Amino acid sequence: MKLVYKDLKNLLLEKPSKELLSKKLFQLGHEHEIHGDIFDMELTPNRGDCLSLIGLARDLAIFFGNTNSLDIFQGDIEPLEINFENRSPRDCPKISFLEIEIEESRVEYKPYLENYFKTLGVNKTNLFADISNFVSYELGQPTHCFDRKTIKQKLIFENKQCNNSFKTLLSSEILLKDNNCVFSVDEEIVSLAGVMGGASTACSSETKKVLVECAYFNPESIIGKSIKYNLVSDAAHKFERGVDIESQEMVLRRFAKIVQDHSKIKSIKFKSFSEGSRQKSSIPIDVSKINKILGISLGNTEYLKYLEDLGFKVSSEITAPSYRHDIETSNDLAEEIARVIGYNNIKSSPINLKMITLNDNERVGKLESLLVENGFSEVINFPFTSSKQKESIKIDNPLDSNRGYFRTSLKDSLVENLLYNERRQRDSIKLFEISDIYTKDTNLKQQKKLGLIISGRLGNNYKDFSKKLDSKYLKNLLNNDHDKNIVEISRDGLDTKKKDKIYYAEIYLEDISPSFFLKLAGAKKTINFINYKPISEYPSGTRDFSFSIKNSKNFDALINHLLNLNDENLKESFIFDFYENKEYNEIKVGVRFIFQSNTKTLSDYEIQKSVHRLLEPIIKLEGISIPGLV
Repeated sequence: MKLVYKDLKNLLLEKPSKELLSKKLFQLGHEHEIHGDIFDMELTPNRGDCLSLIGLARDLAIFFGNTNSLDIFQGDIEPLEINFENRSPRDCPKISFLEIEIEESRVEYKPYLENYFKTLGVNKTNLFADISNFVSYELGQPTHCFDRKTIKQKLIFENKQCNNSFKTLLSSEILLKDNNCVFSVDEEIVSLAGVMGGASTACSSETKKVLVECAYFNPESIIGKSIKYNLVSDAAHKFERGVDIESQEMVLRRFAKIVQDHSKIKSIKFKSFSEGSRQKSSIPIDVSKINKILGISLGNTEYLKYLEDLGFKVSSEITAPSYRHDIETSNDLAEEIARVIGYNNIKSSPINLKMITLNDNERVGKLESLLVENGFSEVINFPFTSSKQKESIKIDNPLDSNRGYFRTSLKDSLVENLLYNERRQRDSIKLFEISDIYTKDTNLKQQKKLGLIISGRLGNNYKDFSKKLDSKYLKNLLNNDHDKNIVEISRDGLDTKKKDKIYYAEIYLEDISPSFFLKLAGAKKTINFINYKPISEYPSGTRDFSFSIKNSKNFDALINHLLNLNDENLKESFIFDFYENKEYNEIKVGVRFIFQSNTKTLSDYEIQKSVHRLLEPIIKLEGISIPGLV
């Protein structure tokens, strides 16, 4: 939406400079660009109420005051007799009509109207259509003008299944399909409601008697229609976001006033049809909740004053004005307060972390999520086992003779899970299980435990390839609170050729410390501030290379080199493929390099220069080559 700085300034009690006006618009969340005296607004879809001069002036009034200086027609208006039927009140709960007859239609425009077309570059059409566009610019409420002499039969509004050819007032012909909200006369569609009128009833420079339609259409009924039929429509843009259902008479009186400024009115008549109204949001008064959301300390009086200045009605509860479709909850009210105060003026404060008591089911769910986020895979095993140990508890009537004992530990099952994965060439294994174990003193006792088992490489990234999962990893993971629970499992007697050490921990669920949850969630005892680096706006380039290493001992040399890569255009590098042939003592490693600049789009030549600079010392390493490299 484009608007003229002078037009907006004139609606404000104080007359802010262009710079101050821009600053406050940004503070209120209204993105824009300034081109000379024109503000090009980029409003969020929820703020349809600001798609007009009066709407933005309403928002800015809390800083600069509001003059309410738009003149409206003050004379008496006769009742209009019109043959109209609303067959779909759900889609159009309220609609008003204004009939005006003038003496002369060919007139010279007043400066305020002429400047609108000249400054914003809007094309003129005819008096009534031009006034309709200007009123929409001022008030955000689209209107549509029918040449009155073309409406001879009943005017019908309905949402109906269409398969009709329709000629718009722009003379383009479209085929209406599926359900559309339309106005029709004698079964001829004369307007695609909320989008564009038709050529057959359009006003011309000769029109002296006009029927002005001013309606509230349900946004759901209008959304997507202009795109579907490839019609550029300012009206649809506003109706899709919601207009003020209570402003129709005022809008039409403003329309009449502008007509009065340009021609003598012979007759003026008005009629409104209402089938209901949009339900307004009412929110309980709870300043403590607002303060909690924003982290501020507003008093009740100050809080309510802010809302009243923004147009909210305050009584036993807070009611949003009819033009604010986006206000539904206390969070929305908090946003309104924050906009006025200014987000930059709200002081930051440390977060107070409170320990939350979780029940067993919640603890299990939290643990599962956090462990998976930390690279563990969950396993689920049978609660019965064939393993007979000293403390084993025999089942009297087992369903499976091979599983005749209750589990007294999760260890054996998790060891089997680990071996299963090792046999399938997994070389980095992190597994967990949360399940019941059984013990017996006088009676059978059931308790829930967490079991963790790890072995192999720390990770598949080349930075982790030479590192192994060890007891320190588990100690760090468990935040040093459960060190005594960590044991090394011997590979003696296990059906495996692997030599990597196996570490295991088993903890009763009730014994898991709160710090363990914080550790898993990434919480730290001290805060390390990160230096912000902006994300590049320019595209990246990718290069993949396969390294052949003749001796596994040379693998560490490659890793050390990759860890110390230094090139201003290198954004990231990592191993994406790894194969080890132990028979021939050979390793194949696939490495991906990603190049990106923060200042420009890199050319192929620049990327290639970086590649040569990075690879030249690698190919000089003993026992390392890049097949196919020229």
